[in-house]
Amino acid sequence: MFQRFGGRPGNLAHLDRVEALVRARFALAPDLLVLVAEERTRLPGFPPAETVVRFWTGPDTRYRLRFFKPAAGVAPADLPPAWLLPSLIDDGDPDCC
Repeated sequence: MFQRFGGRPGNLAHLDRVEALVRARFALAPDLLVLVAEERTRLPGFPPAETVVRFWTGPDTRYRLRFFKPAAGVAPADLPPAWLLPSLIDDGDPDCC
């Protein structure tokens, strides 16, 4: 559906794997949008790279996950249980996470 731009070419497989983990954990349909990005951080006390996932279950319901590690290091055990989905709603608060 969408083509990934930017980033390291060798990292695309890790981003795809994280997307598949999120889709499986939260039983997301193939037509729902899931965005996975690895972002560099320069803030003191933060790791040099973190993985951010945003996904939608409807036109007005967006969710956000943040892993304080590169996409290559994200494992199934890092994902929250599916029953915590309501707590992952992204309301746009810039001070969160």
